[in-house]
Amino acid sequence: MCESQKQKCMLVIISGPSGVGKTTICKEVAKRTDALQSISITTRPKAENEIDGAEYRFVSRDEFQKQIDQGRFLEYAEVFGNLYGTPRELIDKALKEGKTIILQIDVQGAIQVKKIYPKALTIFILPPNQRELAHRMTERSRDTPETIEQRLDGASNEIAAAWQYYENMVINDELEQAISEIIQIVNYKAMEKNE
Repeated sequence: MCESQKQKCMLVIISGPSGVGKTTICKEVAKRTDALQSISITTRPKAENEIDGAEYRFVSRDEFQKQIDQGRFLEYAEVFGNLYGTPRELIDKALKEGKTIILQIDVQGAIQVKKIYPKALTIFILPPNQRELAHRMTERSRDTPETIEQRLDGASNEIAAAWQYYENMVINDELEQAISEIIQIVNYKAMEKNE
């Protein structure tokens, strides 16, 4: 993974159901730990307030398929009818340069990445409860009621799988507390790695 054992590079996988606060948490953890944040590629439509290349790169389904065919993804999955993938080149380059990089991906993707990078640190963000998760999804005004229902059903499956595959679980009840907990986990793992 890293060229030298003394480097503090690490692959950090952060996942959680839609609406749990992953994007906000990942941005803050990256900023406060000086880590890089991977930008996923997706076929889902861009929301009005999103900027292409900031949180996601938005591409057509044909373009996404072309990148699959070229082997350019570290992992990819179809989620609620849209494709999401992590560009392999960026991850490999960052790790080779000794950097810590955060992947904000779903459970399917995390399982794929752990096969390639078994020492990747996995953190799953949990909502305080199902009712709060539904409220957060509704508040962000991005999805139809039908899509919210689908996402809530999917959240239960994701959470069940996370208990099996993730090393760390963090409840996002209070945002600042969740960010602090994740930073502590990342710093502890980095310290442990370099002892």
